[in-house]
Amino acid sequence: MTDASSQPVVPETTGGPGAEWWRSAVIYQIYPRSFADASGDGIGDLPGIASRLPQIAELGVDAIWLSPFYRSPQKDAGYDVADYRDVDPIFGTLDDFDRMLETAHGLGLRVIVDLVPNHSSDQHEWFREALAAGAGSEARERYIFRDGKGSDGELPPNNWQSVFGGPAWTRVPDGQWYLHLFDTSQPDFDWNHPEVGDMFVDVLRFWLDRGVDGFRVDVAHGNAKAPGLPDVDEEKVAAGSMDSPFFGQEHVHEIYRRWHEVLDEYEGDRVLCAEAWVQPLEKMARFVRPDEMHQAFNFVYLETPWDARQLRTVIDESIEAFGAVGAPPTWVLSNHDTIRHRTRLALVPPPPHGAGIGPTSASKADPTVSLRRGRAATALMLALPGGAYVYQGEELGLPEVTAIEPEQRQDPTFARTQGELWGRDGCRVPIPWEADAPAYGFNATGESWLPQPPEWAALARDGQADVAGSTLELYRLALRLRRELGLGTGELEWLDVGSTALAFRNGRVTVVANLGHDAVDVPRGEILLTSSPLDAASLAADEVVWVRTS
Repeated sequence: MTDASSQPVVPETTGGPGAEWWRSAVIYQIYPRSFADASGDGIGDLPGIASRLPQIAELGVDAIWLSPFYRSPQKDAGYDVADYRDVDPIFGTLDDFDRMLETAHGLGLRVIVDLVPNHSSDQHEWFREALAAGAGSEARERYIFRDGKGSDGELPPNNWQSVFGGPAWTRVPDGQWYLHLFDTSQPDFDWNHPEVGDMFVDVLRFWLDRGVDGFRVDVAHGNAKAPGLPDVDEEKVAAGSMDSPFFGQEHVHEIYRRWHEVLDEYEGDRVLCAEAWVQPLEKMARFVRPDEMHQAFNFVYLETPWDARQLRTVIDESIEAFGAVGAPPTWVLSNHDTIRHRTRLALVPPPPHGAGIGPTSASKADPTVSLRRGRAATALMLALPGGAYVYQGEELGLPEVTAIEPEQRQDPTFARTQGELWGRDGCRVPIPWEADAPAYGFNATGESWLPQPPEWAALARDGQADVAGSTLELYRLALRLRRELGLGTGELEWLDVGSTALAFRNGRVTVVANLGHDAVDVPRGEILLTSSPLDAASLAADEVVWVRTS
C-alpha cells in the first residue's frame, strides 16, 4: 500500500500555466467491469486493468480515466458508492489499485478516477444513520429528506422525475421522503450541509495522496438544487428547455472552486473534468473558468448529428466559449452512457436522446455505413485543437450491442421504465482482446457479465494489431500524428469546400471531411492519414483525409 506521507511518482509535468498536459491530452476511458478480468468471475477488475495497460500505452494516449471501482452494492454499476475510500472486492483491493497506478505511471500514463458527489449508495454509513435517526435528526440533514404533500404526506414533495424513470422521491417508513435524481438506491446529498463538502475534500486528498492525477466528476451540474425545491415547469421541459431546479444551479460552482484549491496543493498539474449536461456552451464553459475545473466533456459536440453545417457551428461555438474563459475545448464521441458513436451516427431514424437501442428498436444502422462514419468521425475529432476522450473499444470499431435479452439487462434505466428505454448496457459489453480465447481474452474462463456477440471475434484486438487499414491502426496513426504535429495545441482555420463537407488547417495539416454524397477533391500534398482507402484523388461519402501542406 502506498505510504500517504511519501511523494507518489507521477509522469513529468509538461509545462507551466497555459501549457498543462491536459490542455491537449487524449484520455482513454476504462469501464472497469468490462475491460479485463483477471479473476475469471466475469467482471473486470484492477489486476486485469494493470495487465492490459501496456497495450493502452502503445495506442498512444496520454492518460486513462477509470469509472467507479469503489465499494458499492452495484445497483448502478458502481455509481452508487457506499465507501469512497475503498475498493469494492469485485474489483480487487487498495493494494491492487496502488499496483495498477504504479504500472500506469511507469508506462507514462496518468490516471484519472471517477468521483460521484451528487449522491451516495443507500448503503453508505451516513444514509443508514439517517434512516435509523428519524425525521428531524441531524443525520438526515446530510441528505434531502422532506415531508410529503397531501393530507397525510402521501404525495411526493414536488414533481421531480428521476433520470432513470419514475418519481425522484421515495417514502421511508416514518413518512418522510428522500430525493434521488437517479435510482432509488442513490439518495442525493444535501450540499448545503458543511459536513458533505468536508467529507469530499477528505476523499479528494485520500486519492491525491495515493498519486492519482485527477478526477472526472459525475453529474457535476447536479450537486446544487434551487432553494425551496420548486416544481419543474413541465411545459418548458416539453419544449426542450435545459433549465431545471436541480441541474446547473449557479451555486454549484462554489464547490469546484474549493476543490480547485485542494488540487493546487499537489504537484503535477492535477485535473478536474466535469460531466456537465448543460446548454448552451457558454453555460458549460462556466465550469472551466480559471479557478474551477480544467475540462468539461463537450456533450453538445457528442450529440451533434453527422451534418457539416451543424458540426462546423458547434466546433466554432465550442472554441469560442471555452477560449473565452481560458480553457481548451474537450471533444468526445462515446462513453459508457451513450450509444457507441460508430452506431449512433448512422442510426435511421435517430432515436430520442437517452432511449438506447435494442433488438426491436425501429432505429437501425447499416454496418458498412456505420463503420465508415465512425472512423471518419474519429479522424475528424482527433485533428481538432484541444483535449479529447476515447472510450474503450472504440479503437476496435465496436458497434452498439443490441442482442441483449431483457433478463440479461442490468441498467436500472431498463428496469425503472419497464423496458420502455433500453438503457446503456449495449455500450458496456466486455471488449474483445483475442479472437480465439475464452470471452475473447476478457478472461480465461469465458464468463462475461453481459453477453458478448459472435461478431466480437472479427473485431478482437489481436486480429487488428499491425494490420494495415484496421480501425486499431487508424487510431494508432492518428494519435501518433496528433502528438508529433502538435494538433492538440494548434489553431483551426476553416477552408471553403461547400456545404456538405468540412475542411480546415491546423498548423501544416489540412483536414477534409466529406459528410455528403458527392465526391470531394483531396488537396495537394503528402497524404498522412485517411479514414478509409482513397479512391483516386477524391473523398467519397463518410471519409476524412489529413494532408501535409507546405
